[in-house]
Amino acid sequence: MSKALEGVRVIDLTVWFQGPVSAQYLADFGADVIKVERPQGGDQARGVRSIKSLEIGDWNQYFLVINRNKKSIAIDLKKPEGQEILYRLVEKSDVFLSNLAPEMLAAWNLTYEKLSSINPKLVYATNTGYGRFSKVSKPSFDMTVQALTGIMARLGEPGQPPIYLGMGSGDAYGGIMSALGILLALYECRRTGKGQSIDASLYGAQLYLAAPHLQAYLAGHESSALQHSRRQVENPLWNLYPTSGKWVFLCERNEDARFAALCRALRNPAALADPRFGSTARRRENNEALIAAIEGETLKYGHAELMKALQGAGITASPVNNFADVIRDEQAWQNAYFMKTWCEEVQREVEIRGLPVTLSKSPGEVHSLGPQLGQDTEILMMDLLGYEWEQIEALKAKGAIP
Repeated sequence: MSKALEGVRVIDLTVWFQGPVSAQYLADFGADVIKVERPQGGDQARGVRSIKSLEIGDWNQYFLVINRNKKSIAIDLKKPEGQEILYRLVEKSDVFLSNLAPEMLAAWNLTYEKLSSINPKLVYATNTGYGRFSKVSKPSFDMTVQALTGIMARLGEPGQPPIYLGMGSGDAYGGIMSALGILLALYECRRTGKGQSIDASLYGAQLYLAAPHLQAYLAGHESSALQHSRRQVENPLWNLYPTSGKWVFLCERNEDARFAALCRALRNPAALADPRFGSTARRRENNEALIAAIEGETLKYGHAELMKALQGAGITASPVNNFADVIRDEQAWQNAYFMKTWCEEVQREVEIRGLPVTLSKSPGEVHSLGPQLGQDTEILMMDLLGYEWEQIEALKAKGAIP
């Protein structure tokens, strides 16, 4: 099958997570992504063997998964000769993507003004920490930006420490925003024949991630910015409850028919027949008492038993799974949200996160994990950029390529 982004070439001058995962989304759907790395060590993520001092396996899944489906060319961009190689690549590419500091790009003569003069159709994409018009120069990390945007302050129980959403969520979401911006700019270029510069920041992405509660606060609901105790939520039927096993999340409207269904699922306990819970208004007014009463009943069940009873009564609910549960979920594998692929590093098939979007006629795929440093340098320079072997040897002698 043809790929949705077949024919699009991306120069990927990114490191760590947000930038590389942006390029990964494009590569998954057929873009020809060429990862440009420094000859000495390459992307710093190549050295990740543990997270928070905990080993993450016998293969570098951090780097290899987010740089899958890419080629690698090693260039010393500090040297004029290395910059000339990149300029040739710009001539033959549609997108230049980087999450390096603007000052570093400028020092290497890789500004938008310079590259767009070489290729006016180029989409010049940056992933910054705090946005193109920010005056903040400090480093940005997923957790520090979550702290800055108010996301942490909204999570957790009142009086308890704020909660980090974790998992590089902001980086992954920022990568999606970056890929979206690139596709929008490519679409515009096809209409007008002109490229443009775009920016997707970690700060902007996380503000968007907080949208439901943040928008409510903008509309004047100040409590939307605060932590809320699960023991005090206004609608007790939309809440988290413990069992003797896992926690279970109920998601129902505070209506008489839905409350009656919950009571049936819980075998009509006397505790829920209290007149204080007899109407929508009373349940809202006596929310804390009702939450305590429901919790007293759910604790009598294991999560599987409770879920069976809730489903039988037509109640929308879900157990709170952990990752061990999720990777055994058949529907996740059937939808290619998880996949298996060959890993050269350990010479076996490994399990990886898959594709978040399904296209019927031009689906994405994972045909290779992250490339070895500079593995495609010579073939790209000869086949794509038109260098002769003698020229390549001369550039090696000058240290522009390894």
